[in-house]
Amino acid sequence: MKIKMLVMDVDGTLTDGHIYMGPDGETMKAFSCKDGHGIGQMLPRMGIVPVIITGRSSKIVANRARELHIEELYQGVADKLPLLRQIAAKYGFAREEIAYIGDDLNDWECLEYCGLTGCPRDAEEAVREIVGFVAPREGGRGAVRDFIEYIAKL
Repeated sequence: MKIKMLVMDVDGTLTDGHIYMGPDGETMKAFSCKDGHGIGQMLPRMGIVPVIITGRSSKIVANRARELHIEELYQGVADKLPLLRQIAAKYGFAREEIAYIGDDLNDWECLEYCGLTGCPRDAEEAVREIVGFVAPREGGRGAVRDFIEYIAKL
């Protein structure tokens, strides 16, 4: 079955998982240009809807999503699976048509739900053991791009 939607976690997946805090709160996150090309250029050509679901809320993530034309951005989500199901229903996608990439235990239920799963090389060991694809690169260093290229070959 063809993948129609890619759902991504942020911290540890689209970023290296470091959260830089200044006296006024979060000040910086680093994103990979390789991931950006995959999301902004490759996914549209493949007809895949990009989605971000993340537990934290950040203006930085909102800015990056806008830059990459990601319309489906959900921040501050503690329980990701119910929201993922709502988004799938909105588009009429079956779980087999959804790919998910995440790095930690808060992604577990979504990883079990989706038809195709991946994680960065430096994801938690328990996550690496249940996904179908472990990226050769770490989170924030092109792991999402690795997963997109894997999807493109299916």
